[in-house]
Amino acid sequence: MPLYTSNSLKAELNSKGWRLTPQRETILQVFQNLPRGNHLSAEELYEMLQKRGEAISLSTIYRTVKLMTRMGILRELELAEGHKHYELNTASPHHHHHLVCIQCNQTIEFENDSILKLALKQVEKAGLQMIDCQLTIYTICPEALRLGWPASVSSDWVCSRAVAKFDSHDEEM
Repeated sequence: MPLYTSNSLKAELNSKGWRLTPQRETILQVFQNLPRGNHLSAEELYEMLQKRGEAISLSTIYRTVKLMTRMGILRELELAEGHKHYELNTASPHHHHHLVCIQCNQTIEFENDSILKLALKQVEKAGLQMIDCQLTIYTICPEALRLGWPASVSSDWVCSRAVAKFDSHDEEM
């Protein structure tokens, strides 16, 4: 997956009869500048752009992230929050995977080349072409377990590690 510049994105869009709009370019730049390990939902991206004074509608954001996912620019992730998240699909030979707490939604990335090798073997055996390889392992964080999850933890409880991560994410936005 090549890393996209505005010019390479414009060329690819033009080859398909589409335009590089200012909104598409802005969204690409947000993902290119997002710190490694951060993921954004369409709603989070919308809020970030609103705070920056960008006038991009939520429906435009949804269409753009779907388009960029189909083009291979973004990876679409199913984490524990009930909505999709997106991140830049880097040219790294090491695909990363996710550990996600289903109680507090804390997400930890990890790399494991064995998963990719197994996936490539299965894809080749089936005669298919791999687009992406991601494994999401759903977990419960130690703090929720200590509190007696699931019986003793309310559905709206959030662990302190997730709160600290959310606060630092807000500062980046």
